[in-house]
Amino acid sequence: MNMAWQMTQLLLLVSVATAWGAQSRTPGARRDLLNVCTDAKHHKTKPGPEDKLHDQCIPWRKNACCSHNTSQELHKDPSLLYNFNLDHCGKIEPACQRHFIQDNCLYECSPNLGPWIQEVNQSWRKERFLDVPLCKEDCQQWWEDCRTSYTCKSNWHKGWDWSSGSNKCPAGATCRTFETYFPTPAALCEGIWSRSYKLSNYNRGSGRCIQMWFDPAQGNPNEEVARFYALAMSAGAMSHGIGLLLLNLVPMLHLWLLS
Repeated sequence: MNMAWQMTQLLLLVSVATAWGAQSRTPGARRDLLNVCTDAKHHKTKPGPEDKLHDQCIPWRKNACCSHNTSQELHKDPSLLYNFNLDHCGKIEPACQRHFIQDNCLYECSPNLGPWIQEVNQSWRKERFLDVPLCKEDCQQWWEDCRTSYTCKSNWHKGWDWSSGSNKCPAGATCRTFETYFPTPAALCEGIWSRSYKLSNYNRGSGRCIQMWFDPAQGNPNEEVARFYALAMSAGAMSHGIGLLLLNLVPMLHLWLLS
């Protein structure tokens, strides 16, 4: 084999690996992970200021994926956004309802969930988030405040009776306490929305977990969390890609050395 040709191919592969690694380290390579909105029914196309966000959605008013009207509507039960009724087994406790409103605000308004967005094939959305690391305290308090309220299902994403236009318990389902259907905080946070959340071992303020709600006067802590995971994912993708390229280089290098 011609040595000049071998050297040309080797240098070409090295150049591709170098260029790929440099591209992976640029901010543009992470633009789909940071400051983005989920492609879903009521989300804006791009995040931006929303000065009049309502009540529990106020923390996102400086940069939101939800509109003022959406933030108002999701505080109602049932909400016209999805016709979902929290009181399907009788009135839930106000403290419990508050967590679901904050959960809805995070889902509809947050621009900081890019690292966990996944494509889905559903009639009402093209994307969802999966395994968002929810701060330990947020999950535990959600469970504590809801444990004595009642529900009839352990997965609220599917399996409802929608014949009336709003969700009702399916035939044969029994209304029991949340604690019966969700015996632990992890069972609630990870199971209720089909793994939208994952119980984190990190605490609020650690920069490693998403807070469901925060004091807007202190800034948005979820921005730092999104950056951390976006960088980690980009670094992982870069290492994997360069590793594959180096595997392709090995046979070429071996032949060159033999020559």
